[in-house]
Amino acid sequence: MKPNRIAPHVVTYLVSAQLLAQPCTLASLTRALGVRRADVRRTVSALHRDGYVDALRMRLTLKGLALGMVLCRYPLSPLRRTPAELKAAA
Repeated sequence: MKPNRIAPHVVTYLVSAQLLAQPCTLASLTRALGVRRADVRRTVSALHRDGYVDALRMRLTLKGLALGMVLCRYPLSPLRRTPAELKAAA
């Protein structure tokens, strides 16, 4: 799965974890999103390079927090398509 598809979900999850003062790890992020660990790691690394996430602490930067607060206002598209959507696409 591409990082640009997972990134909004990662950022919104980190916002909620950060606001609730809950620690976040790569494993907890992978479980919550239901995506492969390698895809989550690649996405977090890309967000780190762009200055949205501090990957060492698994926390959002101020820039990432601002983006995440905006993203939390809108519903995100699901990461996985339902069987009905897959059948309709075929």
